[in-house]
Amino acid sequence: MKTISRRGLVAVATALGLSLGASAHAADIDSIHFLIPGGAGGGWDGTARGTGEALTKAGIVGQASYENMSGGGGGKAIAHLIEIADKADDTLMVNSTPIVIRSLQKVFPQSFRDLTPVAGTIGDYAALVVGKDSQIQDFAGLAEAFKSDPTKVSIGGGSVAGSMDHIVAAMIMKSAGGTPTDVKYVPYDAGGKAMAGLLSGEIMALSTGFGEAIDLAKQDQVRILCVTAPKRLDIAADVPTCDEAGAPGAEFVNWRGFFGPPGLSAEKREAYQAAFAKMYDTPEWEAVRTRNGWVDIYNPGDDFTAFLEKQEQEIGGLMKELGFL
Repeated sequence: MKTISRRGLVAVATALGLSLGASAHAADIDSIHFLIPGGAGGGWDGTARGTGEALTKAGIVGQASYENMSGGGGGKAIAHLIEIADKADDTLMVNSTPIVIRSLQKVFPQSFRDLTPVAGTIGDYAALVVGKDSQIQDFAGLAEAFKSDPTKVSIGGGSVAGSMDHIVAAMIMKSAGGTPTDVKYVPYDAGGKAMAGLLSGEIMALSTGFGEAIDLAKQDQVRILCVTAPKRLDIAADVPTCDEAGAPGAEFVNWRGFFGPPGLSAEKREAYQAAFAKMYDTPEWEAVRTRNGWVDIYNPGDDFTAFLEKQEQEIGGLMKELGFL
């Protein structure tokens, strides 16, 4: 049998317009369809597209597609995934802390228990942000204005009233000595629209994910007043924590992760988990993670479910304290 040298293989691959490396290493998973429960530009959208970018560029997944499905505070996408469960084993829905909050509030009748929790993948700290031309120079200025007359301090967020952005704003203001139920919250459908509202002057400040604010801060479009991290972040060392800025104990991290349809096979779930675990060690993921200021919090399978159950208890208690339940 005639053999061919590697140089010969390269020549053949070049002539055929193929990549020798790509042909030698097939993707672990052929394709993933990412279902996004909100509009373009928000945290869910960025998480799904950033994850898909890293997985495909690293060759772990062959193809990634995306579908934005807003409505019902995320409930429309959840109901859709349940409805198509028997033909959706290639679909993963991105979600985060709001699936716990909105289930508690009965915004939609389902909870994470009606889906297949696959893995928590990242964490994103929250932040309070103002426009670059705002008269508010720091968190102390915002807190002073709020305590003076909360009706004149509108704080927006990319989700419905009583949801995570609202709760975080109320938590921070309470820690700063204000009355949490006095927060004048303005809801938007997804973070992109909320940021547009801030930049147009519709709202005074914005409660959002740090990852959604950092790029605009680098472009000098917004000023981040504080971040709900336990210590300053390397990616923005000049931004104080909310604790040190004047809101003692105001710490919060929003997990983001992925869910499959109900009845997803153990084999398929494990394949997704293995793909995510492999992704963390790639330069493609590090580039996406660093760009967005995310924190790695890989939390697969049963551990993810246990985490969700614990968070449900903790957030339920906080929401009752703040008057949202």
